[in-house]
Amino acid sequence: MIKPLDFNTSIVGIKAFTSERGNINPRNKYSEFNVCNYTGDDALHVLDCRMQLCMELGIDMDSLIMPHQTHSSKVAVIDEKYMSLDIDKQETALEGVDALVTKLDSVCIGVNTADCVPIVLADEKAGVIAACHAGWRGTVARIAAKTVEAMVKQGARAQNIKAAMGPSICQDCFEVGDEVVEAFSKAKFDTKVIVKRNTETGKAHIDLRKANALVLQQAGLTASNINSQCECSKCNSKQYFSARVMGTDSGRTFTGIIKV
Repeated sequence: MIKPLDFNTSIVGIKAFTSERGNINPRNKYSEFNVCNYTGDDALHVLDCRMQLCMELGIDMDSLIMPHQTHSSKVAVIDEKYMSLDIDKQETALEGVDALVTKLDSVCIGVNTADCVPIVLADEKAGVIAACHAGWRGTVARIAAKTVEAMVKQGARAQNIKAAMGPSICQDCFEVGDEVVEAFSKAKFDTKVIVKRNTETGKAHIDLRKANALVLQQAGLTASNINSQCECSKCNSKQYFSARVMGTDSGRTFTGIIKV
């Protein structure tokens, strides 16, 4: 159901992981394991999957927190004030959010993806963890840097933060239109570094992982503290969900982090 997600160096007291689809039914785009509740899956199936995850993590359902992502660059802090809200106010607080930060123990935060880049971050010394969802729009808006900024406000130090990326689309599979390349160029990304052209089709391909690694370095992380080596969600769509293979009305891979 879940597999560990490794940082480049060892980290104590913090568990990061990504979900796997499990035993899939080819006719069911949400099988077998999906905890995302806003992409068309049956609510009871999502609830059952969330219960399974919480049992494996040893936490209550209230301690599994994920936002309703909209490809924004909004970051929310999960603290005692948030945990004290009623469920309706909690849902409102997480609407349109694409990154979470917390210092709380035994609270799992995470994001859902199906080709976009999930990034988990941790400053083990300060006890601050985070998870963010970086599609191309979020990457252009530098959501990873905004997540680091929010972590620093909670007591983290950028040079102590370690980051790891989860399953996401590889550069060879991520073909984009020239308007996307233009968006990165206008946002001051070095397109010579993150963009390549298919010699046969002339189409552009963007390396989202490299783009986010550069954003994290610009935010103060050291290159050695960033693990951007991960599997391609599109190439491995039987193991991870891929919107490019299954469409947007499909399940999502959950990438989470928790202080244990």
